[in-house]
Amino acid sequence: MRRYGKDTDEEDVRVRPGRKGSRPRTRIRPKHEDAAEGFVLTVDRGRITCLVDDRRITAMKARELGRKGIAVGDRVDIVGDLSGAKDTLARIVRVQERSSVLRRTADDDDPYERVVVANADQLAIVTALADPEPRPRLIDRCLVAAYDAGLEPLLILTKSDLAPAEPLLETYAPLGIRYVVTRSDELDGAAADEVRERLAGRMTACVGHSGVGKTTLVNALVPEYARATGNVNAVTGRGRHTTTSALALPLPGDIGGWVIDTPGVRSFGLHHVEPSRVIHAFPDLEPGTEQCPRACSHDEPDCALDAWVAAGHAEPARLHSLRRLLATRERREGD
Repeated sequence: MRRYGKDTDEEDVRVRPGRKGSRPRTRIRPKHEDAAEGFVLTVDRGRITCLVDDRRITAMKARELGRKGIAVGDRVDIVGDLSGAKDTLARIVRVQERSSVLRRTADDDDPYERVVVANADQLAIVTALADPEPRPRLIDRCLVAAYDAGLEPLLILTKSDLAPAEPLLETYAPLGIRYVVTRSDELDGAAADEVRERLAGRMTACVGHSGVGKTTLVNALVPEYARATGNVNAVTGRGRHTTTSALALPLPGDIGGWVIDTPGVRSFGLHHVEPSRVIHAFPDLEPGTEQCPRACSHDEPDCALDAWVAAGHAEPARLHSLRRLLATRERREGD
């Protein structure tokens, strides 16, 4: 008989299970030792397409990963239905350590970092020589991000049938950057073969602003995928965004390697790059800093870079680009 009042003891206490049951909670998570290794091909609105062996698997991020992001190029561990059949869904339970991370922000005062691609070892900066006009400052920003992430840059100049490549190549000649020049009417010939040779055996992320022919180039390299392309707006001179998400594609044949087509960018913010590391993207200017005063901002009267450029060691436009980048970083620090 159940008692009430001051004479009750612990035997008289009735414990009601919660609505979700009375199963005890635990911090011990399954180790998923049977998980399969996958390679992330694309990420689109929470659904992640991975390559597992020779099958394409649709997966979602497991809850235990929390806010950890998953990017194209990641190597992940997957459990669940790995058949690749229609309407099946697996779970990504682990993201393996990355060898490199290419990041950007929307602008220099935007603290939110976006991972463009993981585990790449080369950054192909695709720039049109005309229609639209080349943007050296965007190239410089991509170079800063590439050097900061430990990626080797490759300059791909498209539409050489519309404008000569020599003026732009002269600007970057002191850096010793590898380059390829292509024509719009020859992308399916020798030009594509030359680009393929530069990408062979490597994981290459392709970046560039809209309309430069980046996706057209990727389609020439991997024709069986045929991604959508668009034209440059005749009024604004800007391209339309036809690539909405990054996609990793295997290069055909026995040469090996991957090319990652990324959405066109109109800005490449460097909020995540410390000002002291920006100079590393300017190897033609970096030796000139040896004579700079201590803690030189490289934009002051005693900066040795002015004499370095005046002596003909680097182009004035390069020093101007460096100082513009540093100025945006300093404004960020003062916010």
